Amino acid sequence: MRFLNYGSVNIDLIFTVDHIVKGGETLQSTSLTKSAGGKGANQSAALAKAGAEVFHAGKVGSDGDFLLQLLASYGVDTSFVRYYEGATGQALIQLDRQKQNAILLYGGGNTAITKEEIGETLASFGKGDMLVLQNEIVHTDHLISEAKRRGLSICMNLAPFDPSLFALPLSKLDLLVVNEIEGAALASLGEDAPFSEILEKLVETYPTTQILLTVGKQGCWYGFEDERIHEAIYDTKVVDTTAAGDTFIGYYLASLARGLGVQEALKYASKAAGLAVSRPGAMASIPLAGEVFA
Repeated sequence: MRFLNYGSVNIDLIFTVDHIVKGGETLQSTSLTKSAGGKGANQSAALAKAGAEVFHAGKVGSDGDFLLQLLASYGVDTSFVRYYEGATGQALIQLDRQKQNAILLYGGGNTAITKEEIGETLASFGKGDMLVLQNEIVHTDHLISEAKRRGLSICMNLAPFDPSLFALPLSKLDLLVVNEIEGAALASLGEDAPFSEILEKLVETYPTTQILLTVGKQGCWYGFEDERIHEAIYDTKVVDTTAAGDTFIGYYLASLARGLGVQEALKYASKAAGLAVSRPGAMASIPLAGEVFA
């Protein structure tokens, strides 16, 4: 299985702070780090580090050269990433003492992708391949419809969540990945709704789509038709949670591509995410296949 990840590529600016800044507050950071990021790029890096064949598509400015070089060094094919005259996407990340984060995004090249470019890229893929999506680029509805028409299977991570997602043809997805907050919003339930209720509502609403519901320290639940599987977290000391979800998704998909079943795929995805949060950074924190599948 080949993976086409049509997703964001960002420059991450990470500010270490005592606490997440409040409205009207000015706060001195204790450090600043510049690194590669974007949920799309992180998931491509995770797929590649897990040994999968992954192609990344998107758009960057000339300031994004180092990002593509880094992705390529991990084994990601970046030949479908286009350049334009504007700036690469940016993410301003606050990381507090409890290792929780708050993220402010600037779309940049991620919002300059055209439908024509999408068509040209999808022409190189078809049945047996999987399209991987997040909610950080434009024309996602077009991507889903065109990919499905061409016979690709589709995985989408509904992050970051916003009301525009309700207008997408989500019933065409083969795999839908949400955390507890995103899942509750999609299911039109309160954020304090039980995880089981969220999962059941999503399975009922999208009966032809496999559901992955991640719930932080409570692990992950899988639901499809009558099957329900739970996987606990891989317990490690938390240093930085920035790439946890992206690592989980990349390793889950790569595990399936290796021929593993859902239960085993969840186990390895959980282990990979656990290793990632024990290290600083986003893309750099994602473990290699030898660390996870050993």
